[in-house]
Amino acid sequence: MKVLVATDAWHPQINGVVTTLGELQRNAVKLGAQVEFLTPEGYPSVPLPTYREVRCALPRQRQIAARFDRFAPDAVHIATEGTIGHSVRRYCIANGIPFTTSFTTRFAEYASARLPIPLDWGYGILRRFHAPAAATMVSTPSLMEELSSRGFAKLRMWSRGVDTDRFKPERAIDLAFPRPIYMSLGRIAVEKNLEAFLDLDLPGTKVLIGAGPDEAKLKAKYPDAHFLGAMSGETLAAHLASADVFVFPSKTDTFGLVQLEALASGVPVAAYPVTGPKDVVGGTAVGVLDNDLGVACRAALSIPKSACREFALQYSWTRSAGQFLANAAPIPRKVAVAAGTRETPPLTVTRERGAAAQ
Repeated sequence: MKVLVATDAWHPQINGVVTTLGELQRNAVKLGAQVEFLTPEGYPSVPLPTYREVRCALPRQRQIAARFDRFAPDAVHIATEGTIGHSVRRYCIANGIPFTTSFTTRFAEYASARLPIPLDWGYGILRRFHAPAAATMVSTPSLMEELSSRGFAKLRMWSRGVDTDRFKPERAIDLAFPRPIYMSLGRIAVEKNLEAFLDLDLPGTKVLIGAGPDEAKLKAKYPDAHFLGAMSGETLAAHLASADVFVFPSKTDTFGLVQLEALASGVPVAAYPVTGPKDVVGGTAVGVLDNDLGVACRAALSIPKSACREFALQYSWTRSAGQFLANAAPIPRKVAVAAGTRETPPLTVTRERGAAAQ
């Protein structure tokens, strides 16, 4: 099976969507599938309003058609609702090509936090975007329940995983900060609710890893916190493993992949009891969820690192890729021929045997 994935989120962005798509490509190979990406690379673009480091690509329909003809996909997935996602959606509908989508980012909340746009309007736009899809993939049961209540249909699970070879306790380094070290990781922007963390009266040190439009403002407002900038790879893994508690103050993330990365590093999670944290650490012994984030942070200090690591080992990126491929909507042969793609026999996807369930 050859799957073309359209995404507006791509390198050099560092976020959960980009990480998830990279792992999907690597692990789909193990299941006999090939994933190729249609990204903003190579197209004219304009900066996203209020978030200028993110570019909105402006491809022409004939350029989209050329990519389809060259790759000849057996299935199409639209990962984001940006300009790339809209262009591929338009092409698929015009040519009768079935496609799947995924709901990975709460754009309605993000827009409402920056602009005077009612939340219901934002969700109405998103609901119309996903409506023609053969399936819309979501990462957690609570998100599926929430979207269903908002009128979204044909929802399917696509869980997440973690690279337990990269993220592990042994990578910890001496950060030379007073302990305990409370660490947050991700985009430094209003929707991440970081001030709720930075306002807490906690002993030790607050550390933030990441970059974003609110970085300068928060640095000036909270001079006692340590802002270490964006990190990736082994450097990120080493710093994450050096924390005592991973603080996840966001109330808008659909999953929060960084929670799994922290747990794989032996670091317990403190968060609010909302979608994402509820699905990852809710009802477990590796995190504390509380409407008082300070209470959650202090309580998480008593959680053993070994328990966090053992919990994270249950999550497999190969299983995640298997879920994705099982949800794919194969392009019928007659449609593939009409759209100019080659005929290929469908692939039966087998879920990874013995993988732990999420």
